[in-house]
Amino acid sequence: MDGGSGGGDPTRPRVGLFPCPFQGHLNPMFQLAHLLHRRGFPVTVFLPPSTPDSVAGHIPHFDFVPLPGRLLPRLDNQSDVAEAIAELNAQCEAPFREALCRIASAEGVACVIVDALLFRVQAAAKDAGVPALAMRTSSAACFNAFILYPLLLSRGYLSIQQESHLEDPIPELPPLRVKDLVRVDRSSSESLSRMLEQVVGAARTSSGIIFNTFDAVEAADLELLRQRLDGVPVFAVGPLCAVTGGAQCSLLAQDRRCMEWLDKQADRSVIYVSFGSLAVLEEEEFGEIARGLAQSGQAFLWVVRPGQVRAGVRLPNELIEVEERGMIVDWAPQQEVLGHPAVGGFWTHNGWNSTVESLVAGVPMLCSPRDYDQMGNARYVAHVWKVGLQMDFDNGPNMEDISQAVRMLMVDEAGHDARARAQHTKEEVTDCVRPGGSSSRAIESLVDHICSL
Repeated sequence: MDGGSGGGDPTRPRVGLFPCPFQGHLNPMFQLAHLLHRRGFPVTVFLPPSTPDSVAGHIPHFDFVPLPGRLLPRLDNQSDVAEAIAELNAQCEAPFREALCRIASAEGVACVIVDALLFRVQAAAKDAGVPALAMRTSSAACFNAFILYPLLLSRGYLSIQQESHLEDPIPELPPLRVKDLVRVDRSSSESLSRMLEQVVGAARTSSGIIFNTFDAVEAADLELLRQRLDGVPVFAVGPLCAVTGGAQCSLLAQDRRCMEWLDKQADRSVIYVSFGSLAVLEEEEFGEIARGLAQSGQAFLWVVRPGQVRAGVRLPNELIEVEERGMIVDWAPQQEVLGHPAVGGFWTHNGWNSTVESLVAGVPMLCSPRDYDQMGNARYVAHVWKVGLQMDFDNGPNMEDISQAVRMLMVDEAGHDARARAQHTKEEVTDCVRPGGSSSRAIESLVDHICSL
């Protein structure tokens, strides 16, 4: 069933997009869709199973093609993620090929831009005679790690558990250390290896790869990728949230009362706390974070989404007693929050979207990565770009450490230095996305590339 009106310039060919049904993957893909639509391309979005029906209802100027399939289970560990991605690929391959062939025969499709995790969908597009471009919604550095995954695994970096080796550098992936890589256990290494091999293999045979990143922070990693991908066109078109003015697709209802609350706070006085759309907090961790925020003395806006903490867990009395200088919401319009003058810092899990949005807003970060690419992102934030401070929970969160880290970011000299560098990076973002900037040129190259396919 198609919905809406694709519109667009009659001289532009139709473009298809196929996102992964996860919050961190949907936003950049829809931002790219908006970008292409503004350039005159009619857009068809293929919606995989597990995508809420509400997504299509909010964007009337695209055509939507929902695909049948089962809902994905909750993803709690690496093995779950790898198996869920494999299942999603298997479910989508045949119905996507059928839908694409129908649309291509009726009106033509220049290409399909597919989330890079959906390798079988990319293959199905090529089977249908339609070029496929891959889109990576994480950093260029992360994809370099994907490419080198077999080497990292063979050299034992991914299975090192000894404390004495966690700070060891990874010569193949500077500036990362052993602790910045995803820990892999035997139960997940085989499925994860197989998935990454297929993801990288599909990218190598794609008609191009699009990254939501920009030269000011990842020029070196992008150059390495171009060398390792042996001629596959690479387009660094980000930060897409800056290019598109913040277009977004939220799977959770946003509590906009937080914006009114922020309006009443002093400039740079509030620390915004959000650990993304997947992280789950244990009761003890939740309590230590709450007590740490209370003890810090700083105003805070904290996102605690439904299901993030086990039902029935109560806020500690210490936080309830200082509730007047804090606000807790189920979900927030993050880009607007980060752009508000009252926000002086962002305590984040360092998912790539959150990291990029903070860079765009010029807000320094307090990094507490949890899994996947987040440790690597935090390493760049704190030690390469130096726009934030890293707080490791190697021995679990501690109220005193949390309080001290929050104050360090918001009040101390280290936080002031990170804020100054974050503001400089914000200016670099502006330079990249303005006409003639590196991201602007990449967008023009992508448009020309699509029209030439």
